Amino acid sequence: MIKVSKTNLKNVLVIKLAVFEDFRGQFLETYNEELYQKKGIDIKFIQDDISVSKKNVLRGIHGDNRTWKLVSCLYGKLELVVVNCDKNSKDFGKWQSFILSDKNRLQVLIPPKYGNAHLILSREAIFSYKQSTYYEPKGQFSYKWNDPNFKIRWPIKNPILSKRDK
Repeated sequence: MIKVSKTNLKNVLVIKLAVFEDFRGQFLETYNEELYQKKGIDIKFIQDDISVSKKNVLRGIHGDNRTWKLVSCLYGKLELVVVNCDKNSKDFGKWQSFILSDKNRLQVLIPPKYGNAHLILSREAIFSYKQSTYYEPKGQFSYKWNDPNFKIRWPIKNPILSKRDK
């Protein structure tokens, strides 16, 4: 069973996974097409990706105009920021942050035209995402993590960044 909640951003959803725990540890399904469809999430995902990062690494803000993403944190803890990057939307620049971890087992569904970024809060974290399209670098948009148009309140002043994200 999954629990789906709306957010402050149009079509962005938070999904709480069912976790089965006993003396051995945990078991959970990270995706079940039938369960998601019953909750109104009828998206065909065709690519899975994982990034492993250390504390204070900040990745993003990246996105494109076609891809749905279902993101989660498999290990560790991170802050995910989702930003409306649709320049034709009255909500352009509106953003919301979420804490994802291997403890809360939350997922966030991100629609096309939204960018996402994440900051690693634990010693190390594994960020997982399903995509509805194949990755196409030419179709990507990127914004600086501290773009003044968004006014994102990150809990860090000098994150570790890639050349693309500087």
